[in-house]
Amino acid sequence: MNMVTEPAFKEASFNIPSTMQAWVLGDPNQLTLAEKPVPQPGSAEVLVRIDAIAVCATDLEIIHRGPPAQIQGGLPFNKNFTPGHEYMGTVVKLGPGVDEYKIGDRVAVEVHAGCGRCERCREGMYTSCLNYGKNYGDMNKGHRANGFTTDGGFAQYAINNVNTLVHVADDMSDEEATLIVTAGTAMYGLDVTAGLIAGQSVVVMGPGPIGLMGVGVAKALGASEVILTGTRDNRLEMGKRLGADHTINVRNENAVAKVREYTHGGAHYVLECSGAPNAVNDAALMLRRGGRICLAAFPSEPVPIDVAALVRNNIYLYGIRGEGKSATHRAAELMKQKRFDAKLIHTHTFPLKDVPEALRYARERIDDAIKVVVKIDHPEGC
Repeated sequence: MNMVTEPAFKEASFNIPSTMQAWVLGDPNQLTLAEKPVPQPGSAEVLVRIDAIAVCATDLEIIHRGPPAQIQGGLPFNKNFTPGHEYMGTVVKLGPGVDEYKIGDRVAVEVHAGCGRCERCREGMYTSCLNYGKNYGDMNKGHRANGFTTDGGFAQYAINNVNTLVHVADDMSDEEATLIVTAGTAMYGLDVTAGLIAGQSVVVMGPGPIGLMGVGVAKALGASEVILTGTRDNRLEMGKRLGADHTINVRNENAVAKVREYTHGGAHYVLECSGAPNAVNDAALMLRRGGRICLAAFPSEPVPIDVAALVRNNIYLYGIRGEGKSATHRAAELMKQKRFDAKLIHTHTFPLKDVPEALRYARERIDDAIKVVVKIDHPEGC
């Protein structure tokens, strides 16, 4: 007699509505909560039910001025799309051919899915895809930059390419999982600058979210000294809790002199996350000869740089875009192993209906907001 047995694993199922709530950007700084169709995943894509999304300073820039690369490229302000990119959620539907993830998986997301066909993508530099944003929303080249050029995460659902997904550990909260991409950006900066940094010294300039995650990642990678510079004592104290060996308030001390003292003549690497006008020149002076600087932030206006000092001292200068070369996966693993406490930088939480207030807290740094998270509730079974 043939016996039918139940499979050992029963895949989760979700009742997916036909429409969803989503914030839509009109003219600059004009966000409207609207009803939009729930998007459908195509080949190599999944539908993510968004459970939480963190506010990034770049979101504020996009909502106010548009994506920086688009402004530089002369494209018009991006309208009628949903911004937001630092989100996590649950896989609720698979597109054709997807077997890397299953329904019910908790995932965090990267921003960029490169076109996969340009020179940069073929080198693994998908965050520098040459087809990035040539036409807003034009998917013919396959490129997505969720929350930048295509619909992002201030909504109940979003489409993601499987290459942009990262598994979230079972014991990690939704709020902490939104920080994986932030830690991934710091990881990418250290990758590009140094690779493995065990036994060497790292200066992190600027105790914003990326800078603070840079402290945690650098220490987890075995840096001998991690030095954090900034202007706010409470942020610097948080840096100590994330692993900084020394902190320097640049308003009270000569940061260059103190770094050279702590590192016995100069640091090996600087991760510049402040965007301050003289940051590159200060970073060069903090380094020993042959040192390396990674720029993870950028000033709002052009700034003068002492190129001769860089040349004389054989200083290498790098810039990064986003969270490239799968650094997010490695950052997620460090967080899973609890090598640093990323959730320390989560300070405020709002519901989806209060996204404008969440953005205001982040923009004005109300109550010393660092990472503001929007939690999205869904009806049971959806």
